[in-house]
Amino acid sequence: MAIAHLGDSRAYAVYRDGRIEALTTDHSLVKRLQEMGQLTEEEAAIHPQKSVLYRALGQGATAQADIFTSSLPSQGFLLICSDGLWGVLSEDDIQRIVNSTSSPFLACHHLVEAANAAGGPDNISVVLVRAVS
Repeated sequence: MAIAHLGDSRAYAVYRDGRIEALTTDHSLVKRLQEMGQLTEEEAAIHPQKSVLYRALGQGATAQADIFTSSLPSQGFLLICSDGLWGVLSEDDIQRIVNSTSSPFLACHHLVEAANAAGGPDNISVVLVRAVS
């Protein structure tokens, strides 16, 4: 698969064995500060500027996406989601819901319900693709 990424929506590989791996890196101020060792993950989660993006659609004439290729997770899922999901649910909660649901459609439904139940302060977008071999 090829992924073009821009902003703070994320792509994850969700494996049947309970692992979840972020495939993209946010283009946000706090993520950059984390990479530079100036913020911890805990500090970033509550930082007042956590929604400030340094690269996103609509910020300039030319948007530069990160583009990469990867294999679909064998016997797992590709999850694409907005910060309305990953900003509210932990990665452990996300993978648990995905792996405990019988279909990608129902998993998306349960993920949105869980994010809304946890406060749902932002829009919640979720796409889930099952890898089959």
